[in-house]
Amino acid sequence: MTQTLQSARAHSTRALYSYRWETFKTWCIRRNECPRSGSLTSVLEFLQELFEQGKSPSTLKVFLAAISACHERIDGKTVGANPLSIQFLKGAQRLRPRRLPSVPAWQLNVVLQALTRSPFEPLADVDIKWLSLKVAFLLAVTSAKRIGGLHALSVHACFYVKPDGAGIVLRPNPAFVPKILSAQNLNQVLNQALDPFHPPPFGSEEDETLNCLCPVRALLCYVNRTQSFRVTDQLFVGYGAGQQGKAISKQRLSHWVVDAIKCAYELSGLSAPTTAVAHSTRGIATSWALLKGVPLHEICQAACWSSPSTFARFYSLNVTSRLSFGNAVLSSN
Repeated sequence: MTQTLQSARAHSTRALYSYRWETFKTWCIRRNECPRSGSLTSVLEFLQELFEQGKSPSTLKVFLAAISACHERIDGKTVGANPLSIQFLKGAQRLRPRRLPSVPAWQLNVVLQALTRSPFEPLADVDIKWLSLKVAFLLAVTSAKRIGGLHALSVHACFYVKPDGAGIVLRPNPAFVPKILSAQNLNQVLNQALDPFHPPPFGSEEDETLNCLCPVRALLCYVNRTQSFRVTDQLFVGYGAGQQGKAISKQRLSHWVVDAIKCAYELSGLSAPTTAVAHSTRGIATSWALLKGVPLHEICQAACWSSPSTFARFYSLNVTSRLSFGNAVLSSN
């Protein structure tokens, strides 16, 4: 029964809570207090110390959730549901409001242009390292999926090529449990994201160049190149000595996406962005999709967001220079 109750939270959440709870326990022991039955005042004093150390309100919220999961109820309520705890978090948010970036940390066009040149092309001759980085990045930006969802993608039974190369249907491993459990997120198919992009025959040199960004072309090449040495059904496998053909971790896949971004900048003669993270592909990709006219409900469906407010609050970015509100009005003549 205990295991079933604990499974209500994802493994990553349990690990996160465990670390926070141990920190709180250590703090209580130094004060000769019981971490499970201590007073609400002690919990708030602990959070106040963290706040004074510079911790963000979102970090305090995670600490409070971890403590609530292990602490005894006070007046019939969990510590996190207590009115004073809620008031404390609201005060912290007002004193230190969250400032989301309004512009991307890196430019999508810089990376895409680099992916059409050496060492990422010609695709049939490139080193497996560059091919791996390219496929990881292209799937990240054309699917808007979390790294966990990309990591769960599988070949063989979960990999289907449409007739005449009209696209690829990709499914995650059936054992994969997404971060948010819903009928929409479970065993979701990646099909519309993996349509051919400027396929041959080419009408111009520009079409041929743009075809270098085709995720179908890159993915088929990657699967064929890794088929001889892969020892797992997982789509992304290692290429280095000792790891060749073995399933890589989610952390390694994140590094591949970030490495693709940084390498693209360096190859373009630009300083590599220091704040680039793999998760940023979701905000940049969805913001560009909205700018190009993709309906918002389709964007939310691709990114597995239940509400457009999630995109508006956390992911919407100004990905291109546009007229300001005032200038747009004055330019109406």
